[in-house]
Amino acid sequence: MKKSYFLSFLFSTISFVGISQITVTDAELLDVGDVIYLANDDNTIVNIGSAGQNQTWDFSALQSNDSWMMEVVDPTTTPFDHLYPNANLCIIDDGDFIYCNKSSSSVSMLGIGDSVFQQGMAIISLPLSYSYTSTEGPLLVLDSLIGGPMVDFLLTSQGLSASLLTFGAAHVADSLSIEVESTTSFNVDAEGTMILPMGSFDALRVRIDRTITSSISVYCIDTTAGGLNSDWYPLSFGGGSETESFYHWYSNDASTKFTLAEVFLDSLGNLETGISFLTDAIINSLDKLEIDYINIFPIPTTYNVTITSERNEEVVANLSDINGRELMNFVFVNSTELDLSNLEKGIYILHLNTKEGNISKKLIIE
Repeated sequence: MKKSYFLSFLFSTISFVGISQITVTDAELLDVGDVIYLANDDNTIVNIGSAGQNQTWDFSALQSNDSWMMEVVDPTTTPFDHLYPNANLCIIDDGDFIYCNKSSSSVSMLGIGDSVFQQGMAIISLPLSYSYTSTEGPLLVLDSLIGGPMVDFLLTSQGLSASLLTFGAAHVADSLSIEVESTTSFNVDAEGTMILPMGSFDALRVRIDRTITSSISVYCIDTTAGGLNSDWYPLSFGGGSETESFYHWYSNDASTKFTLAEVFLDSLGNLETGISFLTDAIINSLDKLEIDYINIFPIPTTYNVTITSERNEEVVANLSDINGRELMNFVFVNSTELDLSNLEKGIYILHLNTKEGNISKKLIIE
């Protein structure tokens, strides 16, 4: 039977769309054991292009002014895991423990350290594909009540008192309430190829608009007979709504694990100075610091590592496994030798804290 021209065209079009479309799922993002390197370029002006398909974002000229490392670890190995029963990931970023829940529908941040959100806030909504849109919220992220002397202290720091706040209607500040809501929209408005210094990747561009609405009020007590004016009184500062807008690029290449790049927009929709991007190594001044006066050898090692510093200053250090579990901590001046014979063969992370910054170095025991 002869196939019609229309059906042939339709089948070929469906096949083309099916092959070319980029889809990013939770399988391509953050997993326990991942080590992610990010860099920041404060000077290069990039062209983010327009919305649509078949885009090319050439960010190959980006230079690293600063870079850092994030580790994704098992929450049960961290100090605040008991506060986050729903966390299945913890991101260690510059000493902060960021607790997250990753599912097929989102990666959500549950809190930072001992500051637990009332509801998780989506970092990214999933799965991503071209023209995907989603809105989350409003969510109550923070609902905090403060009482005691701290209330008067906070008011005094702003030149206020219960009487001033209430125009004399009430006289004692009893409690302070802080509520923060978040509404976030995700819009995948472009797909194509992103070119970074570390390589080229199929990518989706996601426009993210996040509005944070906060309200602060003080419960003031009317000490006169009957106390008719005892009530919650809103503060004129610290409240209101603010919206931040930015672009993220994500890839379906499972080796990337995180955003390829991040660009923020100002209130007029113009690009702000500075862009962070994925890289494959720490290449900032901390590496120069390490090369200049701190040496670690041999790498790979067979259980014995020597660390030397050419500066007569204290270095605070710790060694962890790739899940972030601390195995040892120590302090040295000038030099030290590590006996790692009690550890299994594998990859470990050595963290060195100096007056000039922090260094993280991968150790391989063979």
